[in-house]
Amino acid sequence: MTTTTIGWPTWRICWVIVFGAFASGLDASVVNIGLESISRDLGADLAVTQWVASGYLLALALSLPVTGWLGRRFGVGRVWLASLAGFTVASGLCALAPDVRLLIVSRLLQGLAGGLLIPAGQTVLGRQVGAARLGRVMATLGIAVSVAPALGPLVGGLILHALPWPWLFAVNLPIGVAGLLLGLRYVPRGERGTAQRLDPGGLALVTTGLPLVVLAVTRWGETGRVDSIALVAAATGIAALAWFVRRTRAHPHPLLDLSLYRDPRYRAASLAAACTGALIFGSGIVVTLYFQLGRHLDVVQTGLGMLGFAGATAAVAPFTGRAVDRHGAAPVSLVGATLAVLTAAPFAWLPVDAPIIVVELLLAGFGGAVALAAMPTGIAAYKAVRPDQLADATTQVNILQRVGGSLGGAVFAVLIAARLPDANAAFHTGFLALGVGALGALGGALLIHRAS
Repeated sequence: MTTTTIGWPTWRICWVIVFGAFASGLDASVVNIGLESISRDLGADLAVTQWVASGYLLALALSLPVTGWLGRRFGVGRVWLASLAGFTVASGLCALAPDVRLLIVSRLLQGLAGGLLIPAGQTVLGRQVGAARLGRVMATLGIAVSVAPALGPLVGGLILHALPWPWLFAVNLPIGVAGLLLGLRYVPRGERGTAQRLDPGGLALVTTGLPLVVLAVTRWGETGRVDSIALVAAATGIAALAWFVRRTRAHPHPLLDLSLYRDPRYRAASLAAACTGALIFGSGIVVTLYFQLGRHLDVVQTGLGMLGFAGATAAVAPFTGRAVDRHGAAPVSLVGATLAVLTAAPFAWLPVDAPIIVVELLLAGFGGAVALAAMPTGIAAYKAVRPDQLADATTQVNILQRVGGSLGGAVFAVLIAARLPDANAAFHTGFLALGVGALGALGGALLIHRAS
């Protein structure tokens, strides 16, 4: 399989899109370490302040399902620009919020806008380059998606070390303004007006079911048990999503085109993307907890410790895209998942106070392996559809990755919490679970290979 050259104008669009993806990904984790400061300064209970983080994640899930319809109706480039503008304005509102209630509302608005950025950006890029060159640009975008959350603890810790908590949100303003100025000049707006009438019933079902499922999984990870709130949220959310699927199959103009799953290549790649979503988001949680609870480092030291993992992911990602364009997604993902198993395994027996150089070398290998395992799955799904189906594909794959990531993160957090305060037992279990997650990614790669 040969590759074709990508010109500078396309790369320029790609790096502009990365601005939005980086801001959204960074914000998902940078605020978490500031919750205690926010709670103290605003005189709010920490249980209420927690909704500054949880509300953002729920709003991300809420806005994802409408991305495809908005792109067909208004042009996907316009959706990306509007969502980046909304995200930037909402960041400013968060920074200026005088009390916790207005902060939570502003954070919900920020999440609604942020949820559109990644799938809309992926659609812009996919339509710009075509299937033969898709791997390289999607992998570049994947740098921001995977690295930004890993850098969150370091960025947040540095900000809180020198500045008050509103700067956790104000840091998005220069990124957002720069992205908007560049986007207005370079991002193609796309076609508009081709969408059919919005299905309000389907919208109500999916925007009820998806956040409830995410809420249930998130609460399970936070509390370590399935309480009545998590149980009711999960049951209601799953019922709403099942009803949505049934309604969508019979509707002449559905909100999401679920007929894409009839293609075995797309179906296999989507399932693999859910598995690798659990691996990539879960690994960030396990590694962060390892430094904080296992090695008892502060937030800045934890962020510095994460640099090996994040840096290797960023370094390997561009080569991943080129390899996918040249050799296909399945072989690349198979190699990555195998390496992820091999680099996670030593942590299952190493003591938590192992020499830091050994830890950093293993984490760098693991970070690069996760990039090789995870990024090809989404690319394979996008390569399996026509250009006019890409908006639906990016939306659906991002939903699966988000739900898979929430579930994986919750499972890993619960397994670690169950073995604390014995740090060695807790993180031997956590990294063993990561190895099992990598085996799941290996199975996903085999599914893609079989369907190709």
